[in-house]
Amino acid sequence: MKLNGKIVFITGASAGIGAATAMAFAAEGARLLLSARRAGKLAEVASKALARGAEAVHSIDLDVRSRHAVQRAIDELPPEWAEIEVLVNNAGLSRGMEKLYTGRIEDWEEMIDTNIKGMLYVARAVVPGMVVRRRGHVVNLGSMAGEIVYPNGAVYCGTKAAARAINDGLREDLLGTPVRVTSVDPGLVETDFSLVRFHGDAGRAAKVYKGITPLTGDDVADVILWAVTRPAHVNIARVSLTSVHQANTLLIHRDQ
Repeated sequence: MKLNGKIVFITGASAGIGAATAMAFAAEGARLLLSARRAGKLAEVASKALARGAEAVHSIDLDVRSRHAVQRAIDELPPEWAEIEVLVNNAGLSRGMEKLYTGRIEDWEEMIDTNIKGMLYVARAVVPGMVVRRRGHVVNLGSMAGEIVYPNGAVYCGTKAAARAINDGLREDLLGTPVRVTSVDPGLVETDFSLVRFHGDAGRAAKVYKGITPLTGDDVADVILWAVTRPAHVNIARVSLTSVHQANTLLIHRDQ
């Protein structure tokens, strides 16, 4: 499939995997609909995407935790941006790494509201139009954490397990339509993920990637682009990817 002129909606596009995905689709000449909470950083990504080759870019200051804001953003799109062809449901985060019985409930709520409810709100607002138009592709950003729980990460892993189930359920619900649904489930990716998880503690975040060559946002974006550009009759249900230093969420080899 060619992406020239097709509208691609990417949530959480201000940094990390979202920003890398914007660059990958920009290079294919797509029209990018980008959203994030950090308007300043999002503007920087939009500018770089245009320089990379995007046909056009439209940015939305959006917090996916608000279902009313999500629906309003989609309902109020200019007509030339309304027919979304590809949705990359990327907005997500992890907060804290404590035992379940000592965790901060505020952290739990932020993860649940973003990783589960936010994904649902965006899909609910966008997918009906795809069904009516009989074309579209939803890519949900999952995680290996949705397959194997690791210590001190129960709630984050739980949100990604839920995302995995929702992804599969959506694909089942869309059976009989041409709309495709894919989950991309990476292992360790070096972005701001750990910095966010540890509430800005850069030293602690750096230790996560010490002694390994982790995935990059570009690696994940490349997989997303590959899945979306398969022939229209091919649905990539799920892609799980790691660095060669990682076997799963519990087994990581660190060079001395």
